[in-house]
Amino acid sequence: MKKVLIVDDEESLRHMLSVLLRAEGYEVRAAADAKKALDALDGGEDPDFILSDIKMPGMNGLEFLNALRERRIESTVIMMSAYGTMDIAVECMKLGAYDYVSKPFKTDEIILTIRKAEEREALRKENSRLKEERRGEYDFKHIVTGDEEMLEILNLVKKVADYPASVLITGESGTGKELVARAIHYGGARAQKPFVAINCGAIPAPLIESELFGHVKGAFTDAHRTKTGLFQEADGGTILLDEVGDLPLELQVKLLRALQEGEVRRVGDTKPVKIDTRVVAATIKDLKEEIRNNRFREDLYYRLNVIEIKLPPLRERTGDIPALAAHFIEKFAVKFGKPVKTLSHGAFVALQNYQWPGNIRELENVIERAMILEEGPAIREESLPITAEGRPGLSAILPEDLLSVKKAHEAVERELIKKALQKTNNNRTKAAALLDISHRALLYKIKDYKLD
Repeated sequence: MKKVLIVDDEESLRHMLSVLLRAEGYEVRAAADAKKALDALDGGEDPDFILSDIKMPGMNGLEFLNALRERRIESTVIMMSAYGTMDIAVECMKLGAYDYVSKPFKTDEIILTIRKAEEREALRKENSRLKEERRGEYDFKHIVTGDEEMLEILNLVKKVADYPASVLITGESGTGKELVARAIHYGGARAQKPFVAINCGAIPAPLIESELFGHVKGAFTDAHRTKTGLFQEADGGTILLDEVGDLPLELQVKLLRALQEGEVRRVGDTKPVKIDTRVVAATIKDLKEEIRNNRFREDLYYRLNVIEIKLPPLRERTGDIPALAAHFIEKFAVKFGKPVKTLSHGAFVALQNYQWPGNIRELENVIERAMILEEGPAIREESLPITAEGRPGLSAILPEDLLSVKKAHEAVERELIKKALQKTNNNRTKAAALLDISHRALLYKIKDYKLD
């Protein structure tokens, strides 16, 4: 039963509310003034809701709210008064009250107000639970490794997590750069604040400034309303600039200014906005090589690279493959409701011998596919889209009974397009270049193969 504490100097009102709320299933306590209410709270009374009058002898309602705040009482407070004005209602809200009800009130009104407060409290608790769950999901202990180099990296991550210094994470695609960025955020002092990620290579150059810094209404043709940028959305928390090496040079200047000054200016605005946003940048590119080729600013590189974390490719930490495979088997067994629990010897050998150009992300995809196909207790080699010799298996793409050259060509082409899109994080311009076809042709093929 939810508990309600009624604080009012009118005995008739206390009695009426007590009868009403008990009839609705609440456990009710009552106090004739604020001091008696505080004595009850100090003595261990722990109500879910407090209904308090404002005009009371001795300590008034506003002073009572202050006292509750000083004691860090977390009960939801609803204020009541027959002498209410909008100014008093606003003052109550500033001091932490959930709502304000004017006397005289209908019985339905007070019940509805408490029910709304119950819903808000339930949502607050659920939100808090989900935040804690999400924080735990990206905790350091969820990074699966026994590799000596990776353990040293995790020690470095733990050391830097509480500090606001910029971090640059480098490594091949699929090595877990975003996972490490989230571990930095959720393992540090900013864990309760927002974590915002943006792929700098996936947004067209004309739009990325607006995405990062926001814009004011009318700043350009399609700016129909003022928009808050991602830097502001991440205020107090962390922003991950994934593929930061793909930022256009003109945006690099503005990013450097934001890092140096701790402020951003929305497109079309005349005044900057102060921010407290930690920047974690990630890239697969060699930024020093990009600097030599005048594609990346050296001053921005040193501003981002206060702490550098280099993630090794999976082929250099093969000792982690069995543990990672077991982790993904457990994950997908729960997701798909499958009895699969382990790897067969042949599958184990195939995973160990494969070179993993897509790193951990590719391993996860391989295990997911195998889990879908398997019905027994162990993943067999035949269910893997790779062979024990470490070569990609065509059986993963082509069914054994497929003899049509046209259909085989389409199947291979579809798979190549999927891999190119995955490798470029769905950047279609770059994927077209990798596939050696025009951008227009790629768009047609994506539509034909239903890869949208």
